[in-house]
Amino acid sequence: MQAKWKYGVIAAGVVAVLLYVVSVWWSVEPDVLEPQVLNDHNSQPIVGYATTTALIGTIDTLLDKPGGWLSNDIMPPSVMMDNMPAFEFGALEQVRDLALVMRKEFSRSQSQSSADKDLLEAHSKLNIDHTSWLVPSAESEYRDAIKLLKLYRARMADPQNNDAQFFARADNLNEWLKEVQKRLGNLSQQLSASVGQDRLNTDLAGDSAARQSTPSQASMQVKTGWWKIDDVFFEARGSTWALLNFMKAVEVDFADVLKKKNAEVSLRQIIRELESTQQTVWSPIILNGSGFGFVANHSLVMANYVSRANAAVIDLTNLLSQG
Repeated sequence: MQAKWKYGVIAAGVVAVLLYVVSVWWSVEPDVLEPQVLNDHNSQPIVGYATTTALIGTIDTLLDKPGGWLSNDIMPPSVMMDNMPAFEFGALEQVRDLALVMRKEFSRSQSQSSADKDLLEAHSKLNIDHTSWLVPSAESEYRDAIKLLKLYRARMADPQNNDAQFFARADNLNEWLKEVQKRLGNLSQQLSASVGQDRLNTDLAGDSAARQSTPSQASMQVKTGWWKIDDVFFEARGSTWALLNFMKAVEVDFADVLKKKNAEVSLRQIIRELESTQQTVWSPIILNGSGFGFVANHSLVMANYVSRANAAVIDLTNLLSQG
């Protein structure tokens, strides 16, 4: 009886070690994607191909990385993992934002034009709950979205087909950058709240006639829960990873617009700040020291890079808005 108990403990230990090794392997973050360009018969890049391919590639990478899509897994070891699912969710949010702007702005010449049918359906499928594992599962819907995006890309790149277009204009690009600002601003606030801080209420600042539904406190204590700190950190990692993929592609598709506005350097600055967010994390855990304390605070370091990227996005938006 005692021997059986000992063998059972050994077997449980071996299984635990194997599950840990698998979880470490599945937690390896994907590399940044390089933009892909397709030239037309005049050796000119087809406008929109790089951005659409970056969107497809980002979704595809999330689905086909080691372990696949982990956010909806209900079996070990993935059910016990939270860092990579947080990374996936952050990247998915950027994917949804770009898919929405492609449907509403990039593929339409004006407000009265019709939305592209493939982009419309692809955006709908990307909005399924990322934790859904029953029929339909999140993976199946996302793979259907990839197929639809590939159909749009094929029609867009076909010179004999004028049905699908990608309009690289300054106003279109600005609409997407506004979504990026909101996403980065939210991440920066969550990351900064890792140490807790008193924030003044600025909801109605700048407009003396502004009103809100219910009154708010003049100041409040904001702090990210201890169990959520690493989730917020890896959500920011995933979000900036996807955004970096898209910014590199936008640099290709909107090259003429950026050159006309003398804004190439501003976009490169955004890319540089986003690249800093993807540096290797050497610590085995996400540390949460105080602002100038003895122990590092990884969330504050990430917040710095995200805030700098957001500031560069705002500068680029202002440049594109000028005549």
